[in-house]
Order: sequence, then C-alpha cells, then structure tokens
Amino acid sequence: MIMAKAKPMDEIINEIKGFRKVLIAGCNGCVTVCEAGGMKEVELLASALRMFFMREGQEMEIGETSLTRQCDPEYNRELQESIRNYDAVVSLACGAGVQFLAEMYDNVPILPGVDTCFIGVTEEPGVWTERCQACGQCLLASTGGICPIARCSKRMANGPCGGSANGKCEVNKEIACGWQLIYDRLKQLGQLDRFEQPVDIKNWSTSRDGGPRKIIKEVSRQ
Repeated sequence: MIMAKAKPMDEIINEIKGFRKVLIAGCNGCVTVCEAGGMKEVELLASALRMFFMREGQEMEIGETSLTRQCDPEYNRELQESIRNYDAVVSLACGAGVQFLAEMYDNVPILPGVDTCFIGVTEEPGVWTERCQACGQCLLASTGGICPIARCSKRMANGPCGGSANGKCEVNKEIACGWQLIYDRLKQLGQLDRFEQPVDIKNWSTSRDGGPRKIIKEVSRQ
C-alpha cells in the first residue's frame, strides 16, 4: 500500500493562514492504515489547528470529513455540495489523491497535508517499510520475490555490487544488503542458477519517463 507521513504542522499552518474556512479531508484507504490520513488524523489535525488559530486571535473555521478513497471520482463526488463552503481543502490523501481531488474541484485550492513516501508493508505495529518503487517492469520472478530496485540502495538490477559486508549495505550499515537477501532466498528455493541469467537493462524511458503512465483495461471500460 502507499505509505505517507504527516507534514510538519508549521508547513500546514503557513499554507492555510490566509484563508477563513478550511476543510480537512481524510482518505480511508492506504493512509489510514499507516496512521497518516484517516478520520482519526483528520480530527487530531483539525483540533490542533483550531487551538493554534484561537491562540493567535485569528478567526478560522475548520471542517472535517473523510472519504472512502480520494483516487476515485465516485467518492470524491461526495464533496460536491460541501466543498463550495470552504476557501481551501487540506487533503490527507496520498499525492495521487490530492491531485485527483484538485482536478475535480479546480476552483478550490487543494493542499497536501501529508508527504507521500513509498509503496510498502506493515512490518510490525507502527513500523512501515518500503517494498516497491512501481518501476513498471517487475523483476520479482527472477529475484526470489525480493525487489532489487526497492531493497538495494543502489537499485542494481544485477548484483551484488561487492561493497556489502556481513549481509549489510555499505551505504547504511543498518540496512540489509538487498542482493544478500535475494541470494539467500534463491538458495532456499534451489534457484541459484538465476544468477547465471542476467536481467535485461531496464527500459526506463517507457517505465518511468515520458509523462504520466496509464493502464487501460478494456473490459472495465465496456
């Protein structure tokens, strides 16, 4: 899922201090799981902002809501009536949700309330770690289900680099070497011969550059 973290309060305050009515809009998808943008976070942020502006003697009306998803027009339409009552919206969705909400309501400033970080997993309560960079050309079949683009600090598609020691990355001794993890997994699977089959160089021009990527499933469009 997409992982995010709350923006610093000072940054949010600086973005909204010129408005009188602001809506805090959460998202009940990924950012709820990583405790960055669900209804609980909406309520906490709204309460903190009210207290700040009250102490400053500035009149500020703060509204609260949370949508099922902000990356889906069906749910964003729920704001059609209420959004017109606000001068700006602070979205606690990921960057995709913020942009999609802004596209639908282009006459109201939509401001990000979180920093989108990576696609990851819940490793343990309160700890989320990266597992995927959405590169567009998945290598997991060749690497034992461990992504070298996300797990190797150098994003090496063919490794290891030779700089690791004792299973740790030379870039950061606290991080496991991605290619050591891959080797161990392939050995466990009896697939070490995979190392004799170099992965083709990634075509970054089609997977990462050239404008926004798009997936079209014709069955869904009928």
